[in-house]
Amino acid sequence: MQTLFQLWQNPVFLATDILLYILVFTVLSFAFYARTQPHLRRPWGYVIRTKMGVSTITILAVYILIGLLDSVHFHPQKKSATGEVIVSTKVVSIFEEMVAPLKQHQEKTYSAPLATVLFSKETIDHPDGRQSRDYPPLKYGGQHLKADDSRTVDLIKLSLIGLLKASGTFILVLSLFSLKRTEKTFKSRIKGLFDVHNEIPTRTFFMTLFMVLSVLFVSAEIAVKYHLLGTDKVGEDVLYQALKSIRTGLVIGTLTTLMMLPIAVLLGIMAGYFKGWVDDLIQYIYTTLNAIPFVLLIAASILMMQVYINNHESQFSGVVERADLRLLFLCLILGLTSWTGLCRLLRGETFKLRELEYVQAATAFGVGHFQIIARHIFPNILHILLIALVLDFSGLVLAEAVLSYINIGVDPTTASWGNMINSARLEMAREPIVWWSLSAAFIFMFGLVLAANLLSDVVRDAFDPRLSR
Repeated sequence: MQTLFQLWQNPVFLATDILLYILVFTVLSFAFYARTQPHLRRPWGYVIRTKMGVSTITILAVYILIGLLDSVHFHPQKKSATGEVIVSTKVVSIFEEMVAPLKQHQEKTYSAPLATVLFSKETIDHPDGRQSRDYPPLKYGGQHLKADDSRTVDLIKLSLIGLLKASGTFILVLSLFSLKRTEKTFKSRIKGLFDVHNEIPTRTFFMTLFMVLSVLFVSAEIAVKYHLLGTDKVGEDVLYQALKSIRTGLVIGTLTTLMMLPIAVLLGIMAGYFKGWVDDLIQYIYTTLNAIPFVLLIAASILMMQVYINNHESQFSGVVERADLRLLFLCLILGLTSWTGLCRLLRGETFKLRELEYVQAATAFGVGHFQIIARHIFPNILHILLIALVLDFSGLVLAEAVLSYINIGVDPTTASWGNMINSARLEMAREPIVWWSLSAAFIFMFGLVLAANLLSDVVRDAFDPRLSR
């Protein structure tokens, strides 16, 4: 409640936050519109009637929820020694407040996942003046344990508590869904939710939901007492970094895709439909753009942006605003340089559709060009557009990791999987190897990209007019 009050009193609207809010509003508006249109309701209904579609949507919803909570920023308030309320210049998000213990429990340096001591031996000074070479205990990780307590038993206890909380939440969700059932008894309503003959695979949905809740609650219970994925060189919790990186991945994937989509669709359809000099001009544009090395173009643009930020520091109130502007500019550059592939694909498909009989008939009857494009061309390339949209999202999430690895991606102060991989390259050269930072970035990125790719397959089957049901 205090967090919501501070949010209401001192909100902060970053550029990427505003664009994400607009995107969410647009998606919700399209969802309500699609419900009234049979040609849209039918394919999207097919998506949620498949087991793969329901499972991937559930997993992606968790990523999106974390990203949206991390996109609501505000200035926190604190009391001075005299009791006066002071508004801090620091910018935090609702998600940061929710996982504050992970951020506050910072150790001295590396520690392995679920460890209670540091990763490297140090010289320890004892009260009696002795010195020994040993692994120093962590400041926070596992320090609730007593001398005779077993870490394994404690982890099992915390896992069981997490499972109990997950089960309670799951039962609550089941009860809410059962209210919509028409069966008389509660038992029969719950049984109906798990019926394999339901039009929507509710059994798959609830099984996926229970697994997701179990992972979330068990991880939350353990992460409060231990460093679940270890700590990095400066002692920051790796799980906190991986969770904070979700927003960066979503911003890169969604905003970049939406920036390049109008360019690719407009130029691709125009080139394929009008042909002639229009086609030649558009081909010249994307061929010239493709001739410029992709990495060098992005590097030059980012460096120019960084010079502007350094020369106009007074325009930015803090580090967060500067990092957010660089993130937005990276999305813009990626959008302006990654539309050529989709444009070429849509051009070829429009070439084929233009020669079909019903398009030729519409042209013969004097139907206008833009009306033909809106009624006959665009609906038949929609399946290509949607599949390319999701695949481009996955590719852009991976591209951010590659660009950050070579130091031309997001700002180093911005949490991202690319920055985690970049910092882990030196850790992999240590002996013994510090492997958990790289593994955490890989696991979280793999989950997002895999779910997006599997959903794209289902969406393609739903919207491809050439596939029979």
